[in-house]
Amino acid sequence: MGTPGQRRALIVGAGIAGLAAALRLHRAGWRTLVVERAPERRSGGYMINLVDGGFDAAEHLGLVPALKERDLGLFTSIIVSADGTAKFAVPEEIVAAAVGPRALTVFRGDLETVLYQAVRDTAEFRFGTTVTAIDQDSGGVTAVLSDGRTEHADLLVGADGLHSATRALVFGPEADHLVDMGHMVGALPLDGPPLGLDEGTGTTYIGVGRTAALISLGPGRSSAFFAYRTDDTAAQLELGAAQALSTAFGDLGGGVPDALRRLRENPDPAYFDSASQIRMDAWSRGRVVLLGDAAWCVTLFAGYGAALAMSGADRLGDALEREAGIPAALSSWETDLRPEVRKRQALARRGMVQFAPPTKGHIWMNETAMRAMRLAPVRKLMARAARTAK
Repeated sequence: MGTPGQRRALIVGAGIAGLAAALRLHRAGWRTLVVERAPERRSGGYMINLVDGGFDAAEHLGLVPALKERDLGLFTSIIVSADGTAKFAVPEEIVAAAVGPRALTVFRGDLETVLYQAVRDTAEFRFGTTVTAIDQDSGGVTAVLSDGRTEHADLLVGADGLHSATRALVFGPEADHLVDMGHMVGALPLDGPPLGLDEGTGTTYIGVGRTAALISLGPGRSSAFFAYRTDDTAAQLELGAAQALSTAFGDLGGGVPDALRRLRENPDPAYFDSASQIRMDAWSRGRVVLLGDAAWCVTLFAGYGAALAMSGADRLGDALEREAGIPAALSSWETDLRPEVRKRQALARRGMVQFAPPTKGHIWMNETAMRAMRLAPVRKLMARAARTAK
């Protein structure tokens, strides 16, 4: 039971966007019910780098102390050939100089755990449940859930991801908004270090149209990441993660064969999907608003999805506190956030060239840039010494 007159939000989706919304709306004085189609909270997932605006969003939501306890830290990254032999290394000190002190690296599942721990005592949760019908008027939103119950709320937040049921019910079919980027992405948490990798290191193979990256940070802190270009994402999804990734990367050496073997033995923890963006003219309709990937999926190639989900939730709370009415708050929120989303979606194109270079020339340019990054701190020291000598 809430306080009489307290506003209520129904949040569809218990991922990063939905949990961040539950946290921020609670702080704004709202009651929240979170429904999640999965039968339980998911764990694992790929690594997320929270730098710049991502770190700011985590800080605004009060998550940094808990996330620091789960921070994977920095590590030496080794660029390798197809057979796994090293080309050159980018030491962790160089990475630290590039990202600065306000940076965190965590698994997606750990970020969701920290968010869940922050809201589990203030939000109501129902797992194995999603929304099946939505109706609204000027006074509120009525939603029919898959468990047969009907819920009334002042606001409904659709934070149910790329394949959002909320979006389909209120804004039309997925095909009207989804833009297929022609790439596949796979990520797999590893229960132990990849074969042949020293702890505290990672290897990255970048070839024409594909990337395979392995990270060895000890038991429960290691992972594999794959990205590749394809002419038929639907056919790749039909194959499934184990077969599709084994076909696309089975010729590689180093630790890749070991990671693929583990994937075939246990494909359940793997994330595997096409890289797609959601592009919409509006993220809200009346008292229904989309948040995170449901509204604007920027893809992993943009490298900012988690940050935008948290920042979007944080700014949504700000707008609801600032504006008198809900439709006005949603309009103000979208006007404020859309330029950042547009920028990040455009950056995904650059990320695609880095993760799945179209030609050997692009690979050469990428490697030249990485080699130059290794020299940047040395140049800074030399410049500082020159200034001191004067």
